[in-house]
Amino acid sequence: MQQWKNYLQECAETVSAAEPLQISGHLTKVAGLVIEAVGLQLPVGSDCNIILPDGKTVEAEIVGFSGNKLYMMPANDVYGLVPGAKVVAMESSNRSSNPRRRVQDHTKHVPVGNCLLGRVLDGTGRPLDSLGLLKDPQIASLQSRPYNPLDRAPIEVPLDVGVRAINALMTVGRGQRMGLFAGSGVGKSVLLGMMARYTSADVIVVGLIGERGREVKEFIEQILGDGLSRSVVIAAPADTSPLLRLQGAAYAATVAEYFRNQGKHVLLIMDSLTRFAMAQREIALAIGEPPATKGYPPSVFARLPQLVERAGNGPKGGGSITAFYTVLTEGDDQQDPIADSARAILDGHIVLSRGLSDQGHYPAIDIEASISRAFTSLVSMDHVELVRRFKQYYSRYQRNRDLINVGAYVPGTDPELDKAMILYPKFERFLQQKMHEREAYLDSVNQLASVLNAA
Repeated sequence: MQQWKNYLQECAETVSAAEPLQISGHLTKVAGLVIEAVGLQLPVGSDCNIILPDGKTVEAEIVGFSGNKLYMMPANDVYGLVPGAKVVAMESSNRSSNPRRRVQDHTKHVPVGNCLLGRVLDGTGRPLDSLGLLKDPQIASLQSRPYNPLDRAPIEVPLDVGVRAINALMTVGRGQRMGLFAGSGVGKSVLLGMMARYTSADVIVVGLIGERGREVKEFIEQILGDGLSRSVVIAAPADTSPLLRLQGAAYAATVAEYFRNQGKHVLLIMDSLTRFAMAQREIALAIGEPPATKGYPPSVFARLPQLVERAGNGPKGGGSITAFYTVLTEGDDQQDPIADSARAILDGHIVLSRGLSDQGHYPAIDIEASISRAFTSLVSMDHVELVRRFKQYYSRYQRNRDLINVGAYVPGTDPELDKAMILYPKFERFLQQKMHEREAYLDSVNQLASVLNAA
C-alpha cells in the first residue's frame, strides 16, 4: 500500500513539474472543413480563436491531432483566413500555474440556469431571440461524466404525454428515452409539438439540430406556442457548421442535466438524432477517419450512446430527463444504420407510417411497429391485457384488409375477424387525435377499455 502511495505522489510531482502548454501557434493549412495549425499544445475539445488580418476572429475547436499538427474545425465561416494567421487558445487570459488547471480552463463551457427559460439560443449559448443577453447565467461543462448505472432510479412512474395512442398503447415512463422514427413529411414535428405542450414536465428542452432554418421559428410560434415560457430552445440549423450542430445537441443535453440536478422533471426533445450523426460523419471523414457502414465512420456509432445515455433518471428521489429523439428514416427504410443503432440504445420506438399519413390519419403512429420497452413495468396487468386484445384485433384486421375490401371474405368464417371488423372503425377513431386536443393518461386508458368492451 505504501509503495502505491509513493507511486501516486511521484506521478503528482511529475505533473506539477510539466512544461506549460503552448497556447498560441499559426495556421499551416485550410482544406474543406479542416484547419491545420502548429505551435499549439492543447487537448482535444479546446476552443481557439484564429485572428484575421483585419482584427476579427474565427472560432474553432480542436478535433484531433497528428504529431505536432492540430486539426481544428471552424464554428463559423472561414472567409478571410490567410496562411500563417495566428491561433490562440480562447481562455489564454485565465491561465493558472498548475498545468492541470490549464487543461480544464481550455475545455468548453456553456451558460445554464433558470435565466434560459423562455429563450432561444444557438449551439454556443448566444441568444437568437431579441430579448437581450442572459441575466446572471451559471456555467457548466459541455460534456459530463455518465451516471453509475446502479445509481439511477428505475423507470416506474407513467408519464402523461397528452397523446391518446401513446398514453394507452405504449405508455412512456418518467426517465425513459424514446425514438420517433419517421420519414420526411409524415407529421413528426406536429407530434413533437403536442408532447411539448401537453406532457407533465417542469421544464422542456428542445434541440433543433440540422433542420431547415425556417422550421425553427415555425416550431416556436406555431407548434410550441405558450409552452415556450417553460422551455429552452437550442437551435443549430442545417446552414451552421457540423461542429455547431454537434455542440447544439450536447448543449441541449447539458441544459437538461442542469435542471435534472435541481430535482426537476425535464422533457428533452431532440430533432433530430440523424442530423447529429451526419454532423459527426462530416467531421470524422474530414480528418481522415475511414468510413464503415454506409459511409458512417465508427466514431458515429460511439457518439450516439454517449449522447443518449446523458438522459434518463438521476438518483432515486431526484429529477429526471424523459427524452424523445427523432430519427429520420431515408426512404422510410427502417434498416438505415442510424435507425438500427438508435433502436438498440433507446428504451422504445414510435414509428410513423407514411401510408397512414397519406390517408389523413394523424398522428400517423404505426401501432404494430411501435413499442415501449418499459410498458409492462409501468402499468397494471389489466392494462396490459387491454393492449394485447387491441393489438390482436387490429393486427387480425390488417392482415385480412385486402380480402375484406374486395369482398372475398365471407362473414361468419372467422369469429375473431368478424369482431375485428366491428371494432376497427372504433379503433381508427381512438387512434386519431387533433393537434390542439389533449387526452389525459387515465382518460386514454378508460377510452381504450370502453372501445374494446363495445363489441
